[in-house]
Amino acid sequence: MSVDDHAIEQALARGAHQQIGQYRLDLSTGVWWWSPETYRLHGFEPGDVVPTTTLVLAHKHPDDRERVRQVLDEARLSGEPFSSVHRIMDAHGGERFLVVVGQGRRDRETGEVTELVGYFVDVTRTVTDNAQERARHDIAAAAETRGTIEQAKGVVVAAYGVHPDEAFARLKRASNNRNVPLRELARLVVHEGVRGGPDSVEHVDALLR
Repeated sequence: MSVDDHAIEQALARGAHQQIGQYRLDLSTGVWWWSPETYRLHGFEPGDVVPTTTLVLAHKHPDDRERVRQVLDEARLSGEPFSSVHRIMDAHGGERFLVVVGQGRRDRETGEVTELVGYFVDVTRTVTDNAQERARHDIAAAAETRGTIEQAKGVVVAAYGVHPDEAFARLKRASNNRNVPLRELARLVVHEGVRGGPDSVEHVDALLR
């Protein structure tokens, strides 16, 4: 399915109606770390539950659950960046549409994938504001082709505490000023975000100047 690049960026840039939450999955224990926003996306308050893979899959819409399981299984093995759009049923019984993006982290000594890290993006309002089926297909295509940009938005939100709209605007502005394709700039920002460390924010800041 072909989707116009501008339409993709607009679909994922409607931050006024989006929430972004971070996650980290320890593959050795199956225990997830969720940011407060991720708890709320699933209908909980921070600390209400211990997030596990069983809990995460239990909240996926029955029609999407097996597909999400396959995405996670493939990510465990490859560690490559991934993205998926699917529905969840939150703790209150409400249906939400989420885009999940992430990638693996490897043990430096063994090379084995030990963690999956990334972001959940609530795109429910985007879907319901448009014709349901058409919007779902557009967002699914956007997630496949724009996963890195969405991850970069999440890194900027986490680093500066800005609104997702402002995060996307900063990425676009830096892309134009540096004459660097947005996708390439996003890849560099995500690399710094995943790398972590005390100077990570400074490195991201240098990329966005």
